[in-house]
Amino acid sequence: MTALSVNLNKVALMRNSRLSGIPSVTEAARVALAHGADGITVHPRPDLRHIRPDDVRELAAMLEVEFNIEGNPFEGAVGDYPGFLALVTEVKPQQCTLVPDAQDQLTSDHGWDLAVDGEHLRPIIAQLKQQGIRVSLFMDADSPDIERAAALGADRIELYTESYADDYGTTAQASTFQRFVDAAARARAVGLGVNAGHDLNLDNLGLMATIDGLEEVSIGHALIADALMMGLGPAVAAYKQILRQAQG
Repeated sequence: MTALSVNLNKVALMRNSRLSGIPSVTEAARVALAHGADGITVHPRPDLRHIRPDDVRELAAMLEVEFNIEGNPFEGAVGDYPGFLALVTEVKPQQCTLVPDAQDQLTSDHGWDLAVDGEHLRPIIAQLKQQGIRVSLFMDADSPDIERAAALGADRIELYTESYADDYGTTAQASTFQRFVDAAARARAVGLGVNAGHDLNLDNLGLMATIDGLEEVSIGHALIADALMMGLGPAVAAYKQILRQAQG
């Protein structure tokens, strides 16, 4: 069954609006795991807008499940941010998802262009794998570079699913979804595992989860928004139920 990794960035964003430490990122992780989450995802950024380095350290110390840290490997040290690779090297998560986001981006909005960045990523991928960290590259479904991700040494790709979410429920749904099916097949054909994430929600997750071999989905914004209405535990359980139903 496809694993559910819960992204806690929005919990940290709410926490950062006050000085009380409420809500607790680590407690949110405990609740999510108690209700069926398979792992925890965070995406620390240099501006510390949500997840902070100490959150990463505290989560790494408590988690006994997969910890996935996302971010741009070319981001260096800034103030209290030690640099992405320095932080990942320090805590050694089970998975590191490399994402080509700029500091001023509201959220991740495109995958890697490996024709441009591939050779810069190659030694970084090797470095992370030498530390026992699984490496996933954030990729667009229509990228011509999926096979190149395998050649660079990546273990998985994460398909960027915003276009799927945008077209879900429209006349373009079938053709857009087929692009993701085809992208996943291309990845599996060269030995890559397949993850997916971005704008997945209770409405559109079920179809995405039918993709053959989909190993993991990372969901944050929609799940935390649902948690405001449903409670965090029931929201996690609802997403897990969709994944179970999608794959029998």
